[in-house]
Amino acid sequence: MDKELESRGHKFVRYADDLLIFCKSRRSAERTLTNILPFIEKKLFLKVNREKTVVDDVRRVKFLGFSFYSYKGQTRVRIHPKSIAKMRNKIRELTSRSNGMGNEARAVKLRRYITGWVNYFKLADMKKLLQITDEWMRRRIRMIYWKQWKRVRTRLDRLQSLGIQKQKAWEYANTRKSYWRTSNSPILSKSLDNKTIKGLGFLFFSDYYRQVTAHS
Repeated sequence: MDKELESRGHKFVRYADDLLIFCKSRRSAERTLTNILPFIEKKLFLKVNREKTVVDDVRRVKFLGFSFYSYKGQTRVRIHPKSIAKMRNKIRELTSRSNGMGNEARAVKLRRYITGWVNYFKLADMKKLLQITDEWMRRRIRMIYWKQWKRVRTRLDRLQSLGIQKQKAWEYANTRKSYWRTSNSPILSKSLDNKTIKGLGFLFFSDYYRQVTAHS
């Protein structure tokens, strides 16, 4: 297949049976599709999934979890919205308050998932995405700890041990606000700050992405 496309002068990218052929116009793409289908089915004896085989603008195409966009006249790579949604669902699952997972095990599983995910998608433009994801994930982690400190006395002691003055610690220890709302409060942002959360064994997407790209 690769040799045939090269002999016809096509620009393409393929991974296993996932293939994109790039053309300058829709008419050219439709003509290319019409001409290449007989080669695939009659010479290579392979079945083409007609539902998934489409002619479309490259900016709307999903390929191996990636998508494409134009920036200053160049076509660049980013992560497809469906891949982002899948990632967020996984983080939501791992940071669920009711999954019965201990915090050490949670940190280990998050670390494994984040390193694998970043290593796979590291070629994409995703700096801003990772910053937003980290903020959301940190808030979920704070919510987990706040729920675990469910007794007023426990909250008071933990907040004070993390540097919050007694009066403020007492005020928040008695709050009736929801776990999610409290997780975004200045008190928890200060007590369970980024450094503290890292010290508990958690890894952030942005930190690992910087490590990976610095050595690439």
